[in-house]
Amino acid sequence: MRTTTRAALAAWLDTLADSRAVIAPQQVERDLLYRQVTSSSQVVFDFERTVASPKTFFLPDTEVILEIERRGSRAELVEPALIREQVVFGMRPCDARALLVLDALLLGRPPPDAYYAERRAKTALIGLACPRMWAGCFCTSVGGAPDDASAVDVMLYEDAGQYLVQGVTPKGAELLESLAAAETDRHPSPSDRSGNAPVEVTPPHDWLALFDDPYWQRLAERCLSCHACTYVCPTCRCFDVRDDAPAAGPGSVHVQRLRSWDSCMSAGYRRIAGGHNPRPTKAQRLRNRYYCKFCYSPLDFGVVACVGCGRCSSACPVDVDVAEMLDDLKEQRMRAGQ
Repeated sequence: MRTTTRAALAAWLDTLADSRAVIAPQQVERDLLYRQVTSSSQVVFDFERTVASPKTFFLPDTEVILEIERRGSRAELVEPALIREQVVFGMRPCDARALLVLDALLLGRPPPDAYYAERRAKTALIGLACPRMWAGCFCTSVGGAPDDASAVDVMLYEDAGQYLVQGVTPKGAELLESLAAAETDRHPSPSDRSGNAPVEVTPPHDWLALFDDPYWQRLAERCLSCHACTYVCPTCRCFDVRDDAPAAGPGSVHVQRLRSWDSCMSAGYRRIAGGHNPRPTKAQRLRNRYYCKFCYSPLDFGVVACVGCGRCSSACPVDVDVAEMLDDLKEQRMRAGQ
């Protein structure tokens, strides 16, 4: 373990920004968001939870995956340029754990998602442990912890005005070579977990018996289908692909194939050719969102696709709360004698 100061961290980030993109928490008007920074003076070091995770730097909300240029009878297909090496600074353990979920979904089975795989390979993660669990968090109930270092390359623990530094991976050790830090025998104190009651997560197979329960209709009566929950979720990965044709010069055609986030809460998400929609109601869509995370993903990919960050509950304008839903299902199971 090593120890360093905030001033040394700031100087380190400025050095890293000379050779790669640095993404860090930044105040953007009223919201705290991960953004690329050019100077450590733009970085917010003291924060709880950002409005959204850094997922967009691995799975962008909109990206060009192919360009087609046609001039006369000749067509040329152009793949996007390789991205620059990047560092994400100040990543909370739940957000780092979310990338392990995305790894299982996007890289765990062939063929891997090439765009996501490249960004993952070219990114180093500098984590920042949470001193305590924030309001609405339940990371410990889904296998995480506020000071879990298993999914980052470097972990920082704030300690009495300084930072304890732990190199976790070889990629992290290489990054730390340029950080001014001293060896220490001190170890970080455990994060405070006393303020949040644990949530019992229903085992995957038990969800199957609740599929037709009227509970989903009652819960959906509050839902507005606004998609906010899916857009702030660090593990949601659904997308749509479409072609766009920006204005081109005389005699040429320029087409961009775009990949953009989609939401399973959208009324037309599953609509197919001929107009059939297998999930036409809000109750069916809301049920599927939770089943995807707590039933289908564990059964198909071996991971619960929720990291307990609580962002979906905070973003919901009508207080549909994932922790409340899990508690409700526990009661449903008890009444059913499961």
